[in-house]
Amino acid sequence: MTTYEINATNRALGRVATEAATALRGKHLVSFEPSKLPEVEVIINNIDKIKFTGQKMDQKIYYHYSGYHSGMKEKKLSELWKSKPKEVVRMAIYRMLPKNKSRDKIIRNLKFK
Repeated sequence: MTTYEINATNRALGRVATEAATALRGKHLVSFEPSKLPEVEVIINNIDKIKFTGQKMDQKIYYHYSGYHSGMKEKKLSELWKSKPKEVVRMAIYRMLPKNKSRDKIIRNLKFK
């Protein structure tokens, strides 16, 4: 299994997420095939030092629907970042992967240090 490390110090969340999503898919490999699962493990270091541009900490809202009537939950990025910074990064990367059956299998190769 190939290991790909990303240092997130002083980098924007989106830049780190696109690099990680591309590496998780194996697009940097010569043997890339869209239908095959690559054997690539991506490790992201220093996620606590990621920077957010603009007013995202106050304005960006994450929504979650429970499935029940009036079950729409919302949290600001600042609240979610304080409690679960790894989850914020994981969600950003997860949403950049292809929306098919392989997405859940690919995201398993994402690790944090």
